[in-house]
Amino acid sequence: MTQSITYTSRTARFDLPLLFAGQAQKEFTVNDALTRISALLHMTVGGESDTPPSTAEEGECWLVAPSATGSWEGHDGSVACRIDDAWAFVEPVIGQRCYEISTGATLFYDGIWQRPQGPAAIDGGTTQDTEARAAIADLVAALEQSGII
Repeated sequence: MTQSITYTSRTARFDLPLLFAGQAQKEFTVNDALTRISALLHMTVGGESDTPPSTAEEGECWLVAPSATGSWEGHDGSVACRIDDAWAFVEPVIGQRCYEISTGATLFYDGIWQRPQGPAAIDGGTTQDTEARAAIADLVAALEQSGII
């Protein structure tokens, strides 16, 4: 998943390297593809940051925020994954989803990462049904806790 090797043939959607006939050392290409698949399949990210964490475990992923610094500089909007003690970057694709550990939310990529928005608090009305409002508030809290909104 690191960018040290350049492949001449890659998949269109997730930029996975492809094998070619008679290729020597096929394990490099296959291992790179498997590493990318491992990071992107049911993707989980620690959160969004403009600086790399000081300590990161193997396979840990983060969303790179705008104006990134350090080893993330120039990779704004990418997904940074810790692979073989180095940061590797993957460009997200439209429709991609990920689970953000720091917020417990499921994010959706539509050109930018979209975070779910909860409904506005119930307010107003001339007659208030406190039981209905309490039930709706509990429902909204459950949806937020599950990461749906």
